[in-house]
Amino acid sequence: MILVTLGTQDKPFTRLLDAIQKEIDNGNIKDKVVVQAGCTKYDTKDMEIFDLIPIEEFDKLMGECDLLITHGGVGSIITGLKKDKKVIAVARLAKYGEHINDHQKQIIEKFDEAGNIIGVSDLDNLSKYLKMAKKFKPNKYKSNTNNMIKLIEKLIDE
Repeated sequence: MILVTLGTQDKPFTRLLDAIQKEIDNGNIKDKVVVQAGCTKYDTKDMEIFDLIPIEEFDKLMGECDLLITHGGVGSIITGLKKDKKVIAVARLAKYGEHINDHQKQIIEKFDEAGNIIGVSDLDNLSKYLKMAKKFKPNKYKSNTNNMIKLIEKLIDE
């Protein structure tokens, strides 16, 4: 099963769902596709689409999925990584009205450079990234939270 999460932005992200639909139509995606779409409205018979999924159900779906395809939200990416999922991430872009700026590109680039995820730079080639995901072995995500806490504590103590 493929879980797709578009986050809870107040702007639609149909560009990603169009690309996934194209791959379903081309036979490159045969798995069940479940989508947490937020405010994105999309009409299809090929994907199960929910606006929002209760957290318990979302956690269950995350545990069951073989692949997570997500927008470039840090929370969505880290949730997938903590569950040891293969993650394909696609940035919401300002030029398409999907976000107010392009910060998701930088987020995805950093996780991609670390070998944690597969960052998509061109949705026209989604099939290439789907093939990569089959053999992809993500590097284990290492949180830097404890180092940040120590740094802040040191600054406060000084």
